[in-house]
Amino acid sequence: MSLPLATAWAIARRDLNARFKGLRLLLVCIFLGTAALAAIGTLTTAIERELASSGQELLGGDLEVEVWQRTLRPEEVTAISAYGTISSGYRMQAMASTPDAAAPIELKAVDTRWPMFGTLLLEDGRAVGAPTGTDAWIAQTAIERLGIKLGESFKVGTVTLRAAGIIKDEPDRLSEGFQLGPTVIVAEGVPAAAGLLEPGALYQSKHRVAFADAGRDPAKVEEALTKAFPTAGFDIRTRDRASPGADRFVRQMSDFLTLVGLAALVIAGIGIAGGVSSYLDQRRAGIATLKVLGATSADIVRIYALQIGVAALVGSIAGLVAGVAVTPLLASALQGLLPVESGFLIAPGALALAAGYGLLVAFTFAAAPLLRARTFPAMALMRSGIVPLARDKRALIATGLGLAAICALALLTTAQPMLSGGFLLAAGGALLLLAGLGWLIQTLARRLPRPANPLLRSALANLHRPGAPTGALVTALGFGLAAFVLLAAVQTAIDGNIQSRVPRQAPDYFVLDVPQAKEPRFFELIQQEFPDAGIRTVPTMRGAVIAYGPRDAMVRVADLDEIPEGAWALRGERGLTYADTLPEGNRVVAGEWWSPFHKGEPLVSVDARFAEAVGLKVGDYLTIGILGVERTARVASLREIDWESMGFNFALVFSRNAIADAPHNLSATVDLPDSAESAARGRLLRALVQEMPSSSVIEVGGILVEARKLLQQVSLATLAAAAVTVLAGLAVLMGAIAAARAARTYDTVMLRVLGASRRQVLLLQLAEYGLLAGVLALVALGLGGGLAWVVITQLFEFDWLPDWSQVLGVLALGVTLVLGFALAGSLPLLRAKPARALREL
Repeated sequence: MSLPLATAWAIARRDLNARFKGLRLLLVCIFLGTAALAAIGTLTTAIERELASSGQELLGGDLEVEVWQRTLRPEEVTAISAYGTISSGYRMQAMASTPDAAAPIELKAVDTRWPMFGTLLLEDGRAVGAPTGTDAWIAQTAIERLGIKLGESFKVGTVTLRAAGIIKDEPDRLSEGFQLGPTVIVAEGVPAAAGLLEPGALYQSKHRVAFADAGRDPAKVEEALTKAFPTAGFDIRTRDRASPGADRFVRQMSDFLTLVGLAALVIAGIGIAGGVSSYLDQRRAGIATLKVLGATSADIVRIYALQIGVAALVGSIAGLVAGVAVTPLLASALQGLLPVESGFLIAPGALALAAGYGLLVAFTFAAAPLLRARTFPAMALMRSGIVPLARDKRALIATGLGLAAICALALLTTAQPMLSGGFLLAAGGALLLLAGLGWLIQTLARRLPRPANPLLRSALANLHRPGAPTGALVTALGFGLAAFVLLAAVQTAIDGNIQSRVPRQAPDYFVLDVPQAKEPRFFELIQQEFPDAGIRTVPTMRGAVIAYGPRDAMVRVADLDEIPEGAWALRGERGLTYADTLPEGNRVVAGEWWSPFHKGEPLVSVDARFAEAVGLKVGDYLTIGILGVERTARVASLREIDWESMGFNFALVFSRNAIADAPHNLSATVDLPDSAESAARGRLLRALVQEMPSSSVIEVGGILVEARKLLQQVSLATLAAAAVTVLAGLAVLMGAIAAARAARTYDTVMLRVLGASRRQVLLLQLAEYGLLAGVLALVALGLGGGLAWVVITQLFEFDWLPDWSQVLGVLALGVTLVLGFALAGSLPLLRAKPARALREL
């Protein structure tokens, strides 16, 4: 007859140490896994909630229509205004100046309806709308660069403006994309008055729509406008994807954090199995006593399941609290990248899921040691120190069912089932690989010739003797060391991308909208200050791809249900140019370049990667729209482009006779000598502003600094997340060694009785763990490196650029920690009294 639940709980509670002695590894593993999932779920929920609830504010409307180098035509305004209220404006690069200073800015012109959603806050606490007249709301950095104070004047183009307020919070900032200068907000009519909207000037006109019918589907409006104006070159965004860059980054980070959470769970599960096995081994005398006194096997399971359940519940609750507490820190690291507040947030669904995972993992991996202990008679349990417990098929079934439940829960609750399913399959494969490796190590250790050195001989024997924990150690050490490799490979690969994608050598300035007629004067102004400056000018305009393919079967972009992967040049308007010679940094890989001043059929050279994505071949045709006019050219060549250079790179380069007659200006790069002084740079900028007020200068140095900051924020966030797996790995390493320590007591006592010194016992432990760690370091390099490759190349879409010297160094640190833990775990064995230890066997 089984014990009543109340009686079982009374026994369990009496035996359960208030400090959870013996179950601390279980607590730590559950804590880490639950905390990781709680933080991941809470952070993702906060970001998605902010994007969903603030879509209108981030975009500035329910829908935005953007076109380059022109404003909307009357028929376009009529069609769009049928859906609701329109707020129009411009965005462009410009130069702000005073008699003593000049600074590149991002000029944003808005009408009186702006902002239709959200509020513009100034540093003095005012909530304002669009500025009026010649007033301007100006960013703090622009004020500092110009050396002016509030109320003082500065010029943009040919117009004199007044700094009327300093911007604190711009409601639609995130949707504007990467910023190339501090923001200055002016009235809608200022750009035209300043001469910044002349034909050929590079500017965007933006038109936000607030729907009259709040329930209208933005996607259907987008589809209708695209079909009505297929050649207009509209770039349309909706409130559901107010910031495509942020949406993409959220998806990538969510996928990465999902992998981190699952990895932490897998590693925690291994630690739980080892911790419970160690705990029950320490309780074998108590279990045997209970069975002698009449307790059934079911009673044993019930008593110790209650203890493990309490420990798992405490660990889960602590993990939930820690996950909620750490979320603001992660949010702070991502501020500026994503719309997320740094305060506390409770996401009940995410927390419930994290707790469910934690408890399910706890009982899944605790089932095997629990059920194995229930099936043996008291005498076998009493002698389990030298007679190991056999495997129980029911334990394997219970563990299998638990693993199936975990997999089902993961697949049903993830937004990326393919990713999660692939990871779970890979984790299962890794477990099988490590199990097979453990068996192989034991088999080889059994068959290898016995070394002459007694310490090595004993270390080798310990790997295959009856009851040897080699299999558990191989699994734990393999995953633990793989966590070190994962962290190092991800971190160094991101650092490598920062170094390669943000070049150290770049032009000092990009100059936009240089009038063609003033090109000689432009060169003269620069060379007056810097005779050795490197200057390159290229014609620049904007246009959209309308159709592509064989002449008799061209595919129209407006008819595509979905843009092909990698065909980014089909999205909206792109930069276009023409050239007589092959641009620097480009290489023709198919076809031929045209002769200078080609006068035959209009030709175009296409980026090879883009051509591959859309299926373009040499001899096909490409139709583009420039300012509403369609132009068709034959594909003469495909080019390989060095996109990582900081010069001018264009996916589409035309022959002169294809597009040179369209209104356009020049863009330029200026590379100054290393010895260029800041005073001379200031004189050059002021001279350019005075002579060419409609031109704008972009300082590349500031862009590189901002780019590095953004990538470093990503690096910091991934480091913080991936560190959870390393902590879990450390817990598993310590737990596996602690679990094996109990089995080592008998061996150590016998060696000491036979005359072994303390030094010899420690060297024996070092040799055994050294052999295992040396073999598993190679396996961990493959496991951790493979997962890191998936994270870097498939999730973040970065280049695979790990620093292998650092990765190997971190792996060596992990191996050193294993050996250190092994030696530290052996010290208590040296203090064991032989007589007492032998009596307890």
